[in-house]
Amino acid sequence: MTSENGSTAGSPDKPPAGAEPPAAIPDAAASDAATDGSATSGSVGTRPPADSSGGALGQHFLRNLWSANTVTVTVLALVLAIVIGGILMIVSDPDVLATYTYFFARPDDALTASWNLVSEAYTNLFKGAVVNPDTVAAWAGGDAQWTAVFGPISETLTYTTPLVFTGLSVALAFRGGLFNIGAQGQAIVGVILAALAGFLLPLPPVLHVIVAVLAGAVGGAIWGFVPGFLKARTGAHEVINTIMLNYVALYFLTWIIIQRGIQNPDRPDAISRPVDASAQLPRLLGDGLRVHAGILVAIAATAAVAWLLNRSTFGFELRAVGANPDAARTAGISVAGTYVLLMVVAGALAGLGGANMVLGSTANALTPLVAAQIGFDGILVALLGRVKPWGVALAALLFGALRAGGNTMQSFSGISLELVTVLQALIVIFIAAPALVKAIFQLRAARAVRMQTSMAKGW
Repeated sequence: MTSENGSTAGSPDKPPAGAEPPAAIPDAAASDAATDGSATSGSVGTRPPADSSGGALGQHFLRNLWSANTVTVTVLALVLAIVIGGILMIVSDPDVLATYTYFFARPDDALTASWNLVSEAYTNLFKGAVVNPDTVAAWAGGDAQWTAVFGPISETLTYTTPLVFTGLSVALAFRGGLFNIGAQGQAIVGVILAALAGFLLPLPPVLHVIVAVLAGAVGGAIWGFVPGFLKARTGAHEVINTIMLNYVALYFLTWIIIQRGIQNPDRPDAISRPVDASAQLPRLLGDGLRVHAGILVAIAATAAVAWLLNRSTFGFELRAVGANPDAARTAGISVAGTYVLLMVVAGALAGLGGANMVLGSTANALTPLVAAQIGFDGILVALLGRVKPWGVALAALLFGALRAGGNTMQSFSGISLELVTVLQALIVIFIAAPALVKAIFQLRAARAVRMQTSMAKGW
């Protein structure tokens, strides 16, 4: 049909009179749009520059670097703990405090004294935990043995080893919805059975150490079975049961040490016979350094727990029970059986930590304080590691470094070793309260990261 002026009306090949012709679509762009069908009328034919992907990636990294993600919060929590620890050092030193009485007259005196005190303390902490540059220089000049260079690392790994086991014990129970405060008691029973197997069983060297380590695991598993069974059968809360069992294990330790055949006949105090050399874990770097094969067992245990949680049927079941016991029961999972088995495995891990205390290089006999506080420290390690196996191992390494370096800091700087405990507590407080760290440093909200720790239901 043609209009009165002879022009073609409604022709699809020609634009209306007075209208601008549309821009030509490039062949390549047209083919791309036709291929995926995702191009819109406003974006057809437009493409970003060739190097914009790299720029966008860099901008995305910088934008999320100062956000409330797990890595940033953890690093800033360490920074806050170090700063507050430095303030506590200054407040507790009378000589440094004296310089603040005339701060407005000569502020340089107070600032210099404070800097010297804090920097020297943290330098000695580093030297005792990682490496001492003076020792390295002496070794390079032929004035020191190579063992002295690896001494700080050896001490750090020695303190780290039992914390890995107790941290894994608490973290595994968390993932299953249980709060295992009884890692201390489980470690104590583990250290008792490991020591008894170490000096009562006459076995050849290799077999002896294997049996002693397994005895420690069995002791912890038995002590973990009790609250797990009570939780499954009677609904008794595991927190109450495990706290009470901690005291039972402690008093059982103090009682058994003084029994005939257990107590060292050459000592009047409460100490047992020493563990046979055939039952002690071999040292990895010779007799001059304390690090022993227990660290290798700890690494293997971390890998085993990671596999258990992420690749095994039992791991799926315990995570399902920890997330929602009612839904897991509806799906056909035995919640009671999962609780019992979970506490048995968690107890065995804590028992391995206790076994390392008496079969390694920390001690070779039972004393009332042989297990120290590794069970309670394991709770902090699990929280710091966000109840993930490899995170727990790294947290244990940090706590081991603080403990090893704290000894050097106390010896050379005169700073109390209790400050290390304060640092540990501050680190856990800040990491457990990411909103506080976010508010202090004005962090942006994390887009795809859940800041809350993966704990038991209700925590």
